[in-house]
Amino acid sequence: MHPTPPAKLPSRNPTRSFWIDSSPDANPLAGEGSQDPLPSEADVCIIGAGITGVGVAYHLIELLNDASFSVKHPLSIMILEARDFCSGATGRNGGHLTPTAFPKFAQRQALFNTIEAIKSYKLEQYTVSLLVKIIEENGWASDIDLVEGGHINILFMEKEAKNKRKDFDMARQAQLNLDGVEWLSKEEVEEEYGVPYPGFRKPGYNVWPLKLVTKLYQHAQAHAGKYASLSLHTRTPVTAVTHETASTHTVVTNRGSISCSRVVHATNAYASHLLPFLAGPDGIIPTRGQVMATRTSVGTDQIKIPSWSGNEGFVYWFPRPVKHDTEKPLIIIGGGRDTAAPSYELYVDDDSETHPLVGKALREFLPPVFEGKYDPNSEPEMEWTGIMGYTKMGDPFVGPVADLLVANPNKDLYKKQYIAAGYASHGMTRAFGCADVIAQMIFAEISDKEWKEPDWLPQRYLTWNRRIE
Repeated sequence: MHPTPPAKLPSRNPTRSFWIDSSPDANPLAGEGSQDPLPSEADVCIIGAGITGVGVAYHLIELLNDASFSVKHPLSIMILEARDFCSGATGRNGGHLTPTAFPKFAQRQALFNTIEAIKSYKLEQYTVSLLVKIIEENGWASDIDLVEGGHINILFMEKEAKNKRKDFDMARQAQLNLDGVEWLSKEEVEEEYGVPYPGFRKPGYNVWPLKLVTKLYQHAQAHAGKYASLSLHTRTPVTAVTHETASTHTVVTNRGSISCSRVVHATNAYASHLLPFLAGPDGIIPTRGQVMATRTSVGTDQIKIPSWSGNEGFVYWFPRPVKHDTEKPLIIIGGGRDTAAPSYELYVDDDSETHPLVGKALREFLPPVFEGKYDPNSEPEMEWTGIMGYTKMGDPFVGPVADLLVANPNKDLYKKQYIAAGYASHGMTRAFGCADVIAQMIFAEISDKEWKEPDWLPQRYLTWNRRIE
């Protein structure tokens, strides 16, 4: 068998995404720093300007400000992005800000243990509640289209309903926080939403993801203060990270090289491009997700609830907020990878194309579920793809890169490099929390303190528990 090749750099001509390309002012930071001279050195180089990379910078600046840190010079933080700002899976595919409530609890409890199983959900709850708190405290809700009002999982098959009920019962026995989770009978769903299937409702939100990450970056830069400086260089792909001395790395880009004390890999699906040992099934698997924007054929009075999922979670959708009552809502619908079996779009790192079978499945999904509310012959207004990062375990890698390599003689070359990547399609509800962990680790290191593990972080995410040889 041939070894899996590392991921390529992100495609130069990606499909046009609704979130990035439908509005001329959606991405004010698109080409930020791409014409500016590249500094020759930085204390922290973050590779990737999505919610993870921007999240690390945001949290690090918050920590420095909270500690009133005594520094000889401000910590210079630089974010490098291969394409336009936030043009990876967050900016292209995201939008769902709904923590997983309890599905897969029985499986996680059996595989790991009860505490680890609970932390899987605590991390997502922490991430979402923190983001919502930041959004509300700063008055960003209308700027980023924050919509609250819950999420309904439709259960099409009896077997699926049985499995979810088992997960729910076991989660409740384990005292997982299930506030706001409500089971709905077929009759209740049909009466309220016109869908003849049972399901359950849980708390949830959706947002314009690119606008959220833009706000987080602008906030971090405005608050860098006297303890840090923050710069962004888009359209600056990193082609290599080489080891210079015991304390510095050289980050090589198409526009020059930067000497960095610490490097953060916030490249998610593309992580193996710079860390080739992460290629293959034990590492991070680039996986293409497909999304489209399609118009309903009825008004807002008949299209309720912010977000939905069905087909074992393989399809998700939600209506966009409307500007006036007579407008027919635009629906963002994504998923359908199961129709691309047996590959499931795994090991695909090219978002310049869509998959015809997945497109067909997404076009045909809503009309029979919501009878009379969608024209089966209408074409989507936009259709696009974005590359997600999957792992065998379904969980991200978080922590020092060197800890992934126990017996590798080159382990020391990766000291002071960190990674948070491989969210398995749950980036919106995991990445900002995982970025918080990386920021805490860097802060502990520069302030000579011991890093303390947050009580919401699953142990199995940590790189020293996820050895790759």
